[in-house]
Amino acid sequence: MSEQTGGFQPDTVLDACGLHCPLPLLKAKQALASLAAGQLLEVRSTDAGSWRDMASFTDQSAHTLEGREQRDDVYVYWIRKAGDAHS
Repeated sequence: MSEQTGGFQPDTVLDACGLHCPLPLLKAKQALASLAAGQLLEVRSTDAGSWRDMASFTDQSAHTLEGREQRDDVYVYWIRKAGDAHS
């Protein structure tokens, strides 16, 4: 049974829970680098700073923050890889 969260179906899920800033963002960048253009990355983090970091990162890059939500103490992000090599 697959978990459909936020209506998104990620191609890859990155569990960055327990990691502190800036590791969730760095791990997300590494994960995005291994995806094909247009694929969706789901990132899970327990670092409150990641809420700001992921938004800032996607604002400054060609990637798209498709959505984000907080579930108790876990922050979940869906980042769509850019269609070209801007990462």
